[in-house]
Amino acid sequence: MNGRKSKKKIIDIPLRLERFADNPILKPNPDNWWESKAVFNPAALYEAGKVHILYRTISETDVSYLGYASSVDGVHIDERLSKPAYVPREPFEGVQPAYNIGGGTSGLYVSGGGGMGGCEDPRLTRIDDRVYMTYVAYDGRNPPRVALTSIDFKDFLDRKWNWKKPVLISPPHIVDKNACILPEKINGKYVIFHRVYPNILIDFVDDLDFDGKTKWLAGQHEIPVRALSSDWDSRKVGCGPPPLKTKEGWLLIYHAVGCRGDYYYKIGAMLLDLKDPTKVLARSRKPILEPVAPYENEGWKAGIAYPCGAAKIKDRLFVYYGGADTVVCVASVKLNGFLEQLMTNHKESAMPEEIEPPSTELEETAELVQGFCLKCRKKMGMKSLRQVILKNNRHAIEGVCVRCGTRIIKFIKAAPDVKKKRKILKNKTNKTKQTKKQPKLNTPGRKKKGFK
Repeated sequence: MNGRKSKKKIIDIPLRLERFADNPILKPNPDNWWESKAVFNPAALYEAGKVHILYRTISETDVSYLGYASSVDGVHIDERLSKPAYVPREPFEGVQPAYNIGGGTSGLYVSGGGGMGGCEDPRLTRIDDRVYMTYVAYDGRNPPRVALTSIDFKDFLDRKWNWKKPVLISPPHIVDKNACILPEKINGKYVIFHRVYPNILIDFVDDLDFDGKTKWLAGQHEIPVRALSSDWDSRKVGCGPPPLKTKEGWLLIYHAVGCRGDYYYKIGAMLLDLKDPTKVLARSRKPILEPVAPYENEGWKAGIAYPCGAAKIKDRLFVYYGGADTVVCVASVKLNGFLEQLMTNHKESAMPEEIEPPSTELEETAELVQGFCLKCRKKMGMKSLRQVILKNNRHAIEGVCVRCGTRIIKFIKAAPDVKKKRKILKNKTNKTKQTKKQPKLNTPGRKKKGFK
């Protein structure tokens, strides 16, 4: 060894979560009207020797409630309550018919069913003697917003659901989702992650005493989608569970959708700086879990793996996610090896932009476009619109059906600006080729083709 210390060789193996063999761990319960249609997008909190799971449900009346279950080993459910742990109770959660002006719902913001509003996609964070819950509040018509409530830690463990009166913390008229709170302060301030399409936003606030009227999240910092050269997280990204503190940094599990190919929700991982969580140290180059299992494709919406909860049990990381907007699933991995791979082989670096982007963003709240839905078997309105260029170079408007959430593609003619870019690029390429060939034709002593 000549007195030199040998460096430990890091093998670049795929960064992957391992699915639990008996997934899904929770399915809809037809015996309970409030969770009979779907159970998905679970928050998780590991305390007092068990994982406490708060999951979104779809009731018989298409209202979203929150149910409770727990697990000692992280994968097998030991307890599941027969009554909701959280029930919609405010106008912004759709409990008053007068809130839906004109009657019915618009369908523009329906996510995973539950078109009549309610409480969606919770995240849990314990800070001192309270458990804070952020969630998406939807009234059935207006843009979904981030809401905040909390509960005494002992009451939470005892399953006494004395939740504090909820308040909206994101501004009106803006679709804001995927909010979670860091479990400790940074430089004396609370850190709140949330998502306004298409990026993850981060706010530092002095306190969590929002009044629901004058104080809103501002989106002070952002973690953006990747450059267009990424095929899986270049369209939109959102926080999953609240980041977990590790020696290497804050581990953030996130979900993402890419610009190309499918419209599937996949799971990735980031490491954020411990002192400055706006700084990304590492980011998985590829998804750590993709929706390929049957239970991630058979349900309200195909191709969905949507994480909202995580827990560290002994040496393993457990990630809890919704499959196909219908069931609750879990996947895990040995944490130390996972972090070592992420930090060593997935350090964040800038990715070059492409000359011709594969898509052009359209407003999420654009007027409805009609497309043929294969599931509904007729023309339906489309939401989440985006102009895309498919592999066969055909241009299309991509979106999802406002009724069932099925992906719809409507072919269109190429946009003039895209055609113009192609023409300019082609002319530049031809000009470059001619310039390179010209000196060869005029080289002294060289015989020109066709002459002796």
